[in-house]
Amino acid sequence: MIDSSILQDKKAAYFTLGCKLNFAETSTIGQQLKQFGVRTARKGEVADICVVNTCSVTEVADHKCRQAIHKMVKAHPGAFVVVTGCYAQLQPQLLADIPGVDLVLGSEQKQQVVPRIMEKMQGKKFPQSPPLSEGDGGRLFFPSCSHGDRTRYFLKVQDGCNYFCTYCTIPMARGRSRNGSIESMVAQARGVAAEGGKEIVITGVNIGDFGRTTKETFFDLVKALDAVEGIERYRISSIEPNLLTDDIIDFVAQSRRFMPHFHIPLQSGCDEVLKLMHRRYDTALFAHKILRIKQLIPDAFIGVDVIVGTRGETPEFFEQAYNFIDSLPVSQLHVFSYSERPGTKALEIPYVNSPEVKHERSQRLLELSERKTHDFYASFVGSERPVLMEHAPASRPMHGFTDNYIRVELPNHPLLDNTIQRVRLGSFNTKGDALVGELITEP
Repeated sequence: MIDSSILQDKKAAYFTLGCKLNFAETSTIGQQLKQFGVRTARKGEVADICVVNTCSVTEVADHKCRQAIHKMVKAHPGAFVVVTGCYAQLQPQLLADIPGVDLVLGSEQKQQVVPRIMEKMQGKKFPQSPPLSEGDGGRLFFPSCSHGDRTRYFLKVQDGCNYFCTYCTIPMARGRSRNGSIESMVAQARGVAAEGGKEIVITGVNIGDFGRTTKETFFDLVKALDAVEGIERYRISSIEPNLLTDDIIDFVAQSRRFMPHFHIPLQSGCDEVLKLMHRRYDTALFAHKILRIKQLIPDAFIGVDVIVGTRGETPEFFEQAYNFIDSLPVSQLHVFSYSERPGTKALEIPYVNSPEVKHERSQRLLELSERKTHDFYASFVGSERPVLMEHAPASRPMHGFTDNYIRVELPNHPLLDNTIQRVRLGSFNTKGDALVGELITEP
C-alpha cells in the first residue's frame, strides 16, 4: 500500500530542456504533484524533489541534460532526483549512474511520475525503463494542457512520430504517432477558458498527423477548437509542410481565433539533401505553402527550422539551400547544427562535414535569420496590433506578443497582465529584440 502522505508539504524544483511539448508535460507533472501537497520551491530554496525533463535531439542537447542534472543535484543536496523525457528513454542506464539520481523514467512511464516517486521513496524496486518496442510508450497518450509560469497555455494534441527521418531519434524516444480525441481536446480548451486563459498553443511531436489513432484529422481539430467560446487566440506550433493543407491555411486566414503565425520545418532547402533525410516533400511544395500563406495572410509570421551540416550536404547543396531560404518571405529561422545520433540511418551516408564547416554554415543562416526578423518587425513600425501582455517583475518592462508574433515591450502595469491590449508599435528597444509599444487606451 502506497502512502501518499509522504509527499505532503514537500517542495519541488523543475528543469525542462527541449521543445514546447516538454514544457507542457513538465507543467502537468507539477500540477499532479501539487495535488498531493507538493509546492514549487521558491528561488533560493532547497527542494525535496527535483524533476528534470530531458531532450535528446542533438549531442549538444544530451550534454546540456547531463549538465542540468549535475547542477540540480548540487543545488538541492539530499533531494529525490527524477529524470524523465527523451534522453531518459534512450539512455536510461547512463543517467541512472549519475550520482544523486534516484529515478529514471522513460516516455512510457511519464504519466506515472508521481506514483513512481511515491513508490521509490517508500523503498519499492522496479525494473529500468524498457525500450518502447517492449512497452506501451508507442500506444499510450499522456494528455497535457498547462501553462506553468507562462500566460499562454500549451495543449498537447499528439505524441510520437511515424516518419523515421534519417537524422532523427524521436520515434525511438517517443514511439509511434498517437493522439487523444477531438472531444477531449475541446474539453481541455473549455477548461482553459474557465480558468481565464486567453491563448492556447497547439503542441505535439507531429501535430499534422493528429487523428491517426482516433480516425479524425488535424483540420477537424482546428475547426472544433475554433468554436470554443472564451479562447481568444490559438497558435499552431511546428507542423510538417506536407501536412499543412491548403484547407488549413484557408481556414486560418478567415479565423478570428487562429493567429497569423506558422512554424514550418524545412530542414534543408536542397532537394537532394531532403531525399537523403527521407523528408516527405520537396522545395517546390514548401515554397507553395509559404507563398499561399503570404498571399492569403500578408501579415503572417512564419518561423522555419533548418539543419546545417548534415551528412551528404556538400558545399554546392548548402549554397542551393541558402539561396532558396533567402528567396522566401519567412520571418525567422531556427538553426540547428547536425549531430550524429546513434541508431539513425544518416550514419550510412558517406559525406561528412567538419565541426568548423557546420559552425560557418550555422552562422551564415543565423545572420540571415536576424536580417529577416528585423525586416519583418520594421515593416510594422507605426502600425496598431493586439498584444497579449505577460506578467513581469515590477522592476522590469512588460512584454507580450502581437497576433502575428512580434515581441512588444511596454512600461510595467500590473493591470495589464493576461489582457489583450491595442498597442501602437514604435521603434526597436535597446536590445533590438522587441518593438516598444504604446497603449492606445490607458488601463
